[in-house]
Amino acid sequence: MYLLEQITKKLAKEVNEALNLDLVNASDFVYPPNPEMGDLSLACFAIAKSSKQSPNELAQFLVGKIKSTGLIRGVQAVGPYCNISLNKSLFCQKLMTEIAKNKDQYGKNTSGKKARVMIEYSNGNTHKEYHVGHLRNISYGDSVYRLLAANGYEAIPVSYINDFGIHVAKTLWWLTHPNNPDNINRVKPDELENKGYFLGQTYAAASAVLGDNEDKKIEVGEYMHQIESRQGEIYDLWQQTRQWSIDQFACVYQELGVQFVDTFYESDYIDEGLKIAGELYAKHFLVKSQGAVIADLSEYSLNVLMFLRTDGTALYPVADLPLAMAKFKKYKLKKSIYVVDIRQGLYFKQLFKVLELLGYKEEMMHLGYEFVKLPEGMMSSRTGNVVSYEDLKDKTIERARISTAEKHRDWSTEKVEKVARAIAFGAIKFEMLKVSREKPITFDVETSLRFDGYTAAYLQYTCARIASMERKAADIKFDAKGADLDHPKEHALALKLARYPEVIQQAGDNYEPSELAKYLFELAQLVNDYYHDVPVLKADPELAKSRLELLSATKQIIANGFNLLGIEIIDEM
Repeated sequence: MYLLEQITKKLAKEVNEALNLDLVNASDFVYPPNPEMGDLSLACFAIAKSSKQSPNELAQFLVGKIKSTGLIRGVQAVGPYCNISLNKSLFCQKLMTEIAKNKDQYGKNTSGKKARVMIEYSNGNTHKEYHVGHLRNISYGDSVYRLLAANGYEAIPVSYINDFGIHVAKTLWWLTHPNNPDNINRVKPDELENKGYFLGQTYAAASAVLGDNEDKKIEVGEYMHQIESRQGEIYDLWQQTRQWSIDQFACVYQELGVQFVDTFYESDYIDEGLKIAGELYAKHFLVKSQGAVIADLSEYSLNVLMFLRTDGTALYPVADLPLAMAKFKKYKLKKSIYVVDIRQGLYFKQLFKVLELLGYKEEMMHLGYEFVKLPEGMMSSRTGNVVSYEDLKDKTIERARISTAEKHRDWSTEKVEKVARAIAFGAIKFEMLKVSREKPITFDVETSLRFDGYTAAYLQYTCARIASMERKAADIKFDAKGADLDHPKEHALALKLARYPEVIQQAGDNYEPSELAKYLFELAQLVNDYYHDVPVLKADPELAKSRLELLSATKQIIANGFNLLGIEIIDEM
């Protein structure tokens, strides 16, 4: 139990004992908007009804019942609110001790084992380009996984790769087409710098050539049948090119610091799914409609879910159904979470309903997120109107490299490169995480690369500045005890640090890394304002020691928070 929770639980107990009622919880104590009102506040509206007093009378009554000892410095009534002030120096001292003791574990709410939860994200498509839109999925999914683990869940991160859809047939159709100047017989795969990127370009070109031409779509359907038959030249080509995409995904995951416990592939579940679809059709659970095989969910206001097209080729639920069943069986899950963009909201409601009707009672959740747009409009792999992952990465690293080299002309090339990459990947991820999942992101490359404002680089620079102070302090002889910290800005900073554990809990409960990102930014603003106005190393040695410890605690919290966002801090930049 962390410091603030200890305080609020003690306060709740004292209030309940004074009222001889069990009405108040630790969570009922909130933070006043104005520091002059105190550090914690209890609104007396609801509990006044049970105590048969007015809210104002109850607040006055509680002033005499809450003890002003230890960490509690004073209590006052302001209208219907009972406001509590903390002992600034003692609170700061205890908090810094708590953070120093727990280090990178500080803030985690892992007391008591919670449910086993699987979170599926990075549902990439082979044979398509990996672009900036995918970055929101993987950054968000990875951070939610980290938040769940930090809140005590047995969280299992997995990836599901769509390697068997109609998009694959489109790509291979154009890749082997005689009219394609980049036909597989005209290019040398081993000479391609990025085979995954090449496949993405081929898919976009195929979509443009196909248009609404029904004859060509029939040809693509034949390719799909050949792939599903698992034999012949087209199937062999599918195997070869599929690996190109898988290798590219592995490189992306490594660069982003993302790891999965398991990776599922659509192709591994198609055959089982077709078998299940046949069985469900025989039982009249699935029916035919205009030649297609569907689940009629209209009585649940969910329209119809198509399993098989009129030509017999499979759609998403054919593989998704047996995959969901396999997850529950293999991992004994209490909850299965799918991170997929908001456009698939209806589909997942349909899929979950089918599973429910088949007897699965486990909790299933779709975590949808809004689009990533370019300043000029929506992105689409089909049209080729995307910012590719490779282009974005290269541009970001190059800009960070130039900026870092200019600031540190004495640094080695290796050191410049290491810092530049940390800045670049931090910037990319933070842009994907600082916005609530319910809001679209307009991804502007130039804005994302800024090194000031609401950016990862601003937070990284804050940590680097504190690290610089720590290095300078190595030559200072400090007083062993240190001094009490009671400056108003020190107290405001300490209160912000103490709220970190509850931010982690709220961000996890809401599946919202943006709440953590906002907190870290506000914390960085506070600490930058603090060491701008309050001398640290130039203070008396005993005071400098305590102030440096407060800054080190702040750096630890930013590092902890960044870890949950999947971002690296930097000691020099």
